[in-house]
Amino acid sequence: MPPSTVPPSQASHACPAIAVQAGAWPLPRLITASVGVHVVALGAALLVPGAWPWALGGVALNHALITGMGLAPRSNWLGANVTRLPAAAVARREVALTIDDGPDPLVTPQVLDLLDAQGQRATFFCIAERVAAHPALTREIVARGHSIQNHTARHCHNFSFLGPRGYANEIAHAQRMLEDATGERPTCFRAPAGLRNPFLAPVLHRLGLALVSWTRRGFDTRETDPAKVLARLCDGLTPGDILLLHDGNAARTAAGVPVILDVLPPLLQRLSDAGLRAVTLPEALSPGVK
Repeated sequence: MPPSTVPPSQASHACPAIAVQAGAWPLPRLITASVGVHVVALGAALLVPGAWPWALGGVALNHALITGMGLAPRSNWLGANVTRLPAAAVARREVALTIDDGPDPLVTPQVLDLLDAQGQRATFFCIAERVAAHPALTREIVARGHSIQNHTARHCHNFSFLGPRGYANEIAHAQRMLEDATGERPTCFRAPAGLRNPFLAPVLHRLGLALVSWTRRGFDTRETDPAKVLARLCDGLTPGDILLLHDGNAARTAAGVPVILDVLPPLLQRLSDAGLRAVTLPEALSPGVK
């Protein structure tokens, strides 16, 4: 199949199982409680003599909690966050293999070949600027039946410190670039390293994107031993898991091989032996898929 041809059967499904509801962003309980903490602290500082140190301490603890939740990639305290596939996908014995930080012209084609050899599908959380730099490779990912989703435009290291305008600009720009390159509008988003702050969820809500993290990860951007990466991914592996690997920024083995290339063959074999099927996130999250 020519790389530039995207079969209709592989067009993106919406993600109704996790789609953000229309209307105002629903405030998470932590944010609602934080507003209450600030109101009470302000009232106490103004109305109760000598209470301001306690009020200030309460606010500081509240901010520390919010910061901690932003540093926990799998937390849902700052808004909805998909860490496992829904029950329907579990019943179908599906898992989601997600591959971040590409496309990489030296690594991604080999990843695609390995996936093809086992008949498995993956979701590529791509950096939009890399997509723009490698349009033919991007089209090939989709043409081979995989999904491309939003991993920001630039993958900037200060992402978790951005405000509402910064998030909106970065993510919306990536949406436009990815849709232009693939003809499909992403429905899922993953933050760089999974780190974020309370301003992210309302921006994703407005853009119709669902935040997706993972069930287990191999730490293959820093771990050079494929056996250790494989063990982290397979320890307790069950239907519904979302697995994280990297084709971009991949660590290299002692032999200079990107770790993902040594991990994928045994990982895919483990999936096959366990009767598990790797599908794209849009497919797994769509309740109408059989």
